[in-house]
Amino acid sequence: MQISIVIPLLNERESLKELHDWIVQVMQSNHFSYEVIFIDDGSTDGSWEIISELSKADENVKAIRFLKNFGKSQALHAGFKAAEGEVVITMDADLQDNPEEIPEMYRMITQEGHHVVSGWKKKRYDSVITKNIPSKLFNWAARKTSGVKLHDFNCGLKAFNQKVVKTIEVSGEMHRYIPVLAKNAGFSDITEKVVQHQARKYGSTKFGAERFINGFLDLITIWFVSKFGRRPMHLFGAWGVLMFFVGFGFSLYLGIDKLFLNPTGRLITQRPQFYIALTAMIIGTQLFLAGFIGEIMVRSRKNDTRYNISDKINL
Repeated sequence: MQISIVIPLLNERESLKELHDWIVQVMQSNHFSYEVIFIDDGSTDGSWEIISELSKADENVKAIRFLKNFGKSQALHAGFKAAEGEVVITMDADLQDNPEEIPEMYRMITQEGHHVVSGWKKKRYDSVITKNIPSKLFNWAARKTSGVKLHDFNCGLKAFNQKVVKTIEVSGEMHRYIPVLAKNAGFSDITEKVVQHQARKYGSTKFGAERFINGFLDLITIWFVSKFGRRPMHLFGAWGVLMFFVGFGFSLYLGIDKLFLNPTGRLITQRPQFYIALTAMIIGTQLFLAGFIGEIMVRSRKNDTRYNISDKINL
């Protein structure tokens, strides 16, 4: 199979049939062998019934239904796990991603040898104040922090070599940073393609301004995990030892001063250096223990179930 199209969705009933027909037209006109995997992330508007109808008329339609809303990252994880195509395409279900971009993205993966091709919505049909400006700031910070030179981390339209999606683990709210996860896993050939952005036709966006705040927090998380996720002792242990020796140095100074240099001076507990030493040694010990516990957790953790599936179609 050449292409797997993974589409996470939440309450997109109105757009599903139109999106499906558009995808089929593009796939058939280019003679691709393909599958369309819908992941219903706990929809309550009848989206699953529409998907069921589409699957009866088209055997290429496959689907996974979550028991409740677990989030886009979990939906993508389930879709990646099920995908069988040589190239895996992700796109949103709201008709803002254009399926006409898929053939060129497929060619960039298969013929040019890229591991990841990320869409870049250079011209957007969103609110300038609430989406465009925050998005530009977010993408700038993501580039500086991750070292991945993409203009649009938030674009849902992306193409991946199958090896990438079978290797990386998408969890939490890390769907924005799949290219970063791919880079951290060793897939360094990451590029982007300018794609056409469609104005939203049905419904309203499921993401508010809080996604940018969450995005920045996730960016800090992924930076930390990429550098110290497998070796937390290197960070916490190093700072812990440093703080402990700072405190120990003050304690040693106070002891020498009291015993040999100025034995008739103030009590040690009346000097500010005593509290600095005490605080530094306590913090140092806590940091060291945090690193030690982190090392134990990294070595003993098991894969946990991050979502529950209630139904499947053609899988």
